[in-house]
Amino acid sequence: MLICIVLAQKHCRRCYRVEVFKRYMSIFNYVAINKRGEHEKGIIDAVNIDVAISSLQRRSLTISSITPQKEKGSGFFTEITFFSRISNKDIVILSRQIATMFEAQVSALRVFKLIAAEIENPKLRAILEEVGTDLQGGKTISAALEKHPTVFSDFYVSMVKAGEESGKLDQTFSYLADYLDRTYEVTSKAKGALIYPAFVIMTFVTVMILMLTVVIPRITQIIIESGQEIPIYTKIVIGLSDFFVKYGIFLGVAIVIIGFVLYRYVSKSEEGKVAFSQFRLDIPYVGDLYRKFYLSRISDNMHTMVLSGIPMIQALEVTADVVGDKVYEDILNEVIDAVRGGSTISKAFEGYEEIPGILVQMMRVGEETGELGKILKTMAKFYRREVENAVDTLVDLIEPVMIVMLGAGVGVLLAAVLLPIYNISSAF
Repeated sequence: MLICIVLAQKHCRRCYRVEVFKRYMSIFNYVAINKRGEHEKGIIDAVNIDVAISSLQRRSLTISSITPQKEKGSGFFTEITFFSRISNKDIVILSRQIATMFEAQVSALRVFKLIAAEIENPKLRAILEEVGTDLQGGKTISAALEKHPTVFSDFYVSMVKAGEESGKLDQTFSYLADYLDRTYEVTSKAKGALIYPAFVIMTFVTVMILMLTVVIPRITQIIIESGQEIPIYTKIVIGLSDFFVKYGIFLGVAIVIIGFVLYRYVSKSEEGKVAFSQFRLDIPYVGDLYRKFYLSRISDNMHTMVLSGIPMIQALEVTADVVGDKVYEDILNEVIDAVRGGSTISKAFEGYEEIPGILVQMMRVGEETGELGKILKTMAKFYRREVENAVDTLVDLIEPVMIVMLGAGVGVLLAAVLLPIYNISSAF
């Protein structure tokens, strides 16, 4: 009896291990050529695509194509995959890894297979595995990356294509890693500078709403029942409180609807994009920060592509696609038309108030000396430093202003309702 129990326990543990192993298996569809030269289709279970390929080759099959079968996930793991996203930081690290492995003379197919096996982000891992499959099928790296525009931008693909044509892929991915690293640093700093003001504003709005809808109505009842004359400033606060209590829900719904309509207008229509970009650039001080940020991005994009041997027209086209602002995108598209018509770069950039004269003059010097790429690199450094200084100054200014505004707002509300109560208590 004891022997039967032990054997049953071993069998259960073995079944459990098999079940767990199966849970991590993937299904792959393959097309292969057998020994008789006939095409053969089928599916195979394997831990990853490399194991699947090895298993098929051991069957004396020549693989034509192999792709992971898309399965419907469920529950917790599906939600993780759905919410996983690929950040700029992931692409920076990926580019640095690719550059290092190309410098070590590792083949392109093996580079993407090895990195895909080690990557933690499931979405990026799936994309890299697909890139590896495309490379195995005979596609170039740029063509394989081009299939994933949400991850690899036109700028990224154009740079890789230039590296393939020049035979300097290791340098190209090193350029890309450096460029993305600089862009990520500036963008992160700019975003980080806005987190604190946004938090303070949200705190201010929340406190004011709670005061007007919860605290002040209770105190108002005491003031009204006292029968004393209510000061004008207290009446204003009480009226504002009554409005929020009675119509606050309708105000919230109206704000959501208006916000949704504005979002659709700004994100979907050309007029909305231009209007929003122009409004953003016209905001005092903040608009200057945005200008320097986009000028830094334009200079950095163009210098990286020019030094990589990409033609100027193509560099301008890609820069227009990735600049991230409709006003500057339209300027770059007009510059492209002017350059195609025979104009120089510096001449084409003249006459736009969004383009500083110093940048135009430096471009002219670069054209005359044949060092346009180096000049653009210098200007990119200059504007990147200007952005960092502007962000630091903005944070230093916003912090005390926000604290004063929060304290003043709450103080006015409290004074408006507490002073009458103080008068009531003094009367007794």
